[in-house]
Amino acid sequence: MSQLAINGGPKAITLDQPDAFKWPIVTKEDEDAVVQVLRDGNMSGNDISKVFEREFADWMGMDFCLGYPNGTAAILSAMWACGVGAGDEIICPSMTYWASCAQALQLGATVNFADIERNSLCIDPDDIEHRIGPKTKAIVVVHYAGHPCDMDRILPIAKKHGVKVIEDCSHAQGTLYKGRKVGTFGDIAPMSLMAGKSFAIGEAGVMVTNDQMLYERCIAYGFYERTGVKTAWNKADAQVTNEDLLVYAGAPLGGAKHRMNQTCAAMGRVQLKYYPERIAEIQRGMNRFWDLLEGVPGLKAHRPTQWPGSTMGGWYAARGLYNADELGRLSCAKFCEAVTAEGFTTFAGSNRPLHLHPMFHTADIFHQGQPTVLAFGQRDVRQAPDALPVSMWSIDNTFSIPWFKKDYPELIEQYAAAFRKVAEHADELLTCVG
Repeated sequence: MSQLAINGGPKAITLDQPDAFKWPIVTKEDEDAVVQVLRDGNMSGNDISKVFEREFADWMGMDFCLGYPNGTAAILSAMWACGVGAGDEIICPSMTYWASCAQALQLGATVNFADIERNSLCIDPDDIEHRIGPKTKAIVVVHYAGHPCDMDRILPIAKKHGVKVIEDCSHAQGTLYKGRKVGTFGDIAPMSLMAGKSFAIGEAGVMVTNDQMLYERCIAYGFYERTGVKTAWNKADAQVTNEDLLVYAGAPLGGAKHRMNQTCAAMGRVQLKYYPERIAEIQRGMNRFWDLLEGVPGLKAHRPTQWPGSTMGGWYAARGLYNADELGRLSCAKFCEAVTAEGFTTFAGSNRPLHLHPMFHTADIFHQGQPTVLAFGQRDVRQAPDALPVSMWSIDNTFSIPWFKKDYPELIEQYAAAFRKVAEHADELLTCVG
């Protein structure tokens, strides 16, 4: 009898504990906070959002925070605050979600995509410096799937060339890099807090920074009602005082309204109270899973064991690294098909590399009769598919893994057994393929 479920054998996963995967954890405390906002008709105010911003900034150990309707808006605002405009360039890893960088096109800039590292799936520090040109304004680093970037190698490059560092922490709220939270290293850190993230409060986002001018520029871009008004909470007790921005008080320079819905702010305050203990349990469960698979051929953990004091935060969109050479060249897709038959639906790949996308090659966003990536005098930094080999490698050599929200040892052992079982019986699949 076959050992693998895909060939008629017994499934490795038999336990069913739905709460192990349920997220976010919503309690009566969350519900009461949100309902109170609705009853007060206070969805579009700022009072609750300002309290949430203060609490989030304090948790991060940062001076300033702004709440946004989504992470996309927060990243757009951060780019503009960093001086990104028509004819400029930013550098961003190709293997990420589009909202890490597509907003540059909205500002008339272009994206020079960099490759990633195989172990971290984060931007490769060795592929940054040669991309910096006279119009490069910012490097966007993405702490991908919760894995911290190598900030000790990235920051000196940015400082040498006078380029801003934007930390996209959408995957990594609470991630530590050598004992310090990501989002506290660069010039500004925008992030998504949408319902699927590890810090989930609805369709929302935030930005944190220690730079008062960047904070003021973000206000001027999309927070018309706060221009020239004291925040009355941050460490500097700051107000927007820059005269170049104050002359536009009452109208947003970005033509955008970036105010967070206060139902999200109310939920955010509750979620923040419990987030550290909840992600601590996630970390115990996810590390248990990978510890059980240590040494299994073909499978490698995506976690920062090379840096003491580093974590994966809430392990958002958790991934594994695949080595087909150790499994007789069995494809990652076929491996995932067999694991799915064991009781967990997995799939090969991560975000498809963005340097392949037509948006960054041919899209004429402003109807100027030419690609927007070139329309304002930018260098032509468009790249062929094979120009970023590790980003392309990720399509067939990464895979999704279960995202445990509870540390249930027996359940986690079954899920790990499913992956181990397929790896150890890869010869069955190779025979079938043959």
